[in-house]
Amino acid sequence: MLKNKKVAFHTLGCKLNFAETSTIARQFSEEFDRVDFSEVADIYVINTCSVTENADKRFKTLVKQALSVNESAFVIAVGCYAQLKPEELASVNGVDLVLGATEKFKVLDYINDLTKNEMGEVHSCEIEEADFYVGSYSLGDRTRAFLKVQDGCDYKCTYCTIPLARGISRSDTLQNVLNNASEIASQGIREIVLTGVNIGDYGKGEFGNKKHEHTFFELVEELDRVEGIDRVRISSIEPNLLKNETIEFVSKSHAFVPHFHIPLQSGSNELLKKMRRRYQKELYVDRVKQIKNHMPDACIGVDVIVGFPGETDALFLETYQFLSELDVSYLHVFTYSERDNTLAADMEGVVPVNVRKKRSKMLRGLSVKKRRSFYQSQLGKVKKVLFEAENKQGYIHGFTENYVKIRVPWNPEWVNTIHSVKLLEIDESGWVRIDFVEKETLV
Repeated sequence: MLKNKKVAFHTLGCKLNFAETSTIARQFSEEFDRVDFSEVADIYVINTCSVTENADKRFKTLVKQALSVNESAFVIAVGCYAQLKPEELASVNGVDLVLGATEKFKVLDYINDLTKNEMGEVHSCEIEEADFYVGSYSLGDRTRAFLKVQDGCDYKCTYCTIPLARGISRSDTLQNVLNNASEIASQGIREIVLTGVNIGDYGKGEFGNKKHEHTFFELVEELDRVEGIDRVRISSIEPNLLKNETIEFVSKSHAFVPHFHIPLQSGSNELLKKMRRRYQKELYVDRVKQIKNHMPDACIGVDVIVGFPGETDALFLETYQFLSELDVSYLHVFTYSERDNTLAADMEGVVPVNVRKKRSKMLRGLSVKKRRSFYQSQLGKVKKVLFEAENKQGYIHGFTENYVKIRVPWNPEWVNTIHSVKLLEIDESGWVRIDFVEKETLV
C-alpha cells in the first residue's frame, strides 16, 4: 500500500541531525521516491532541534509549509524536540506521528497507512532507555559527508537540554566508523566531517559499557589511514578534550585539515562556573596557542552564548575583550533562551531580551572582523580548494583546507575536484578571489 509513494525530509539543527536524517531516509529508499521538501510528497519527515527557541518555532512553520503543498500529507516529527516535548509536537495542527530518541530509527515500523490522525500519535521512550548506539552518515552531498561517531552527553551544562534529548554518552565501534568511512569513500565523496554530541568523549560506551575502549586520538589515527578520503574535519570538540597529541597529529596528518571548532560559551570564568563548563578561559587560551604553534594558518571557530543569567554589562565586556584579543577566525553566536528542565532557567539575574539581542549583534560584528582579518592573513598563500556541486547565481563555491571561502564563475567540470590556488583578494561579498596555480585537478 505504501509502495511508489513520495517522501520528503527537512533537517533542523546540527550536522549530527543531518547525518541521522540521511540514515533515516535510506530506510525509505526501496519503496519510496525521495523528493525535495518544497515538492508534493505523501510523507514529510521533519528532524527537529531544541537548542534554541527559534528552532521550535521553525518546526511549526515547516508543518504549515508541507500542508500547503499537500493538505493530506502524513507529517512525522523526529529528533531532539520530539523527545523532549512529544505531546507539544503532537498537538501541532497537521502532525500525525511523533517519534523519540530511539524510535526515530525505526520509523517504518510505525507507519501502517497514511491516513491523517486527528491528534498526533506519540512513541517516545524514557531517555534512560536511549542507551544503545545507531551509526549514521550522510550521503546527500557529492563533496562531503557527515559521519556520526558518538551520541549523547554525560556533561551537565546548566543551559543544555541535549542530555535529556539524546541520553548518555556512547560511541560507535571503531571498526564500524572505519567501515562507514570506507563506504563514504567508495561513493566518490572527498571530505568527511566528524559529528557527534561530544566527539572528544569518543570511546565511552563503545561496546555498551562506560569505560573507554578507544580514545578520540586513536580514532583520528585510524581514520587518517582510510583510503580514498582526501579530507577529514573535526566538527566541534570541547577544549578540555582536545589534547596536545591530537593537535600535533593533525598538524602532520595526511587527511585531517587545520580547522578546529571549539566551544567557549563565555570569556568569563565566573559565568563558565555557573554554566558548569569543565574548563576555565585560561585552558581555552592554551588550546588556541597550541594549535597556532603547530599550524599558524589554522582556522579556529568559537561557539559563544550571550545573555546567560547573571551576565552583567561588565561580564559581557570581559567576554568581548577576551574574544577580541584571541587569535581565532570566526564566532558562532547563540542568544541564550530559557529551556525547560534546565538549572539555568531558574537562575537569578535574567538578562532582558533586548539586551541579549544587542550583545548578540555586537559579537556578530566582531565575528565579521575576525573572519576578514583571518582571510587577510591568508592572502598571497597557496592553498587547496575543494569545489562544491551547487551553481549559486553563476558561481561555483569551495573551501580551502583551512576553511577560507572561495568562489569563481561556474564550471561544472570542477565539481568535487581539488585545485591548488593562490589567494589574491577579498571581494565585496566576503569571498576570496583566487588564481589557479595549476589547471589540472589534484588527484
